[in-house]
Amino acid sequence: MPTVEHNPDQTRYEIHVDGELAGFTRYRRTPDAVVFEHTEIDDAYEGKGLGGQLARGALDDVRAQGLKVVAECPFIKAWIGKHEDYQDLLLG
Repeated sequence: MPTVEHNPDQTRYEIHVDGELAGFTRYRRTPDAVVFEHTEIDDAYEGKGLGGQLARGALDDVRAQGLKVVAECPFIKAWIGKHEDYQDLLLG
């Protein structure tokens, strides 16, 4: 089962499958927001819905911290656009 973990030392959220890194979304912090910059899923894991699971896990963590999101990453921006229940996280 895939797991999403926050890796603050590398400023990214990672998704692991059977203990292997399958992808990540990189961010930077501002005082009141998390700016998602880039998301990658390893080619070996493409097409398995991991990008969406990664987005959901990362955004749920941001929400739990009481922060907002700036979606510079096209994938995160599109994912939020398709999920109305996450649009309140967008800054501005």
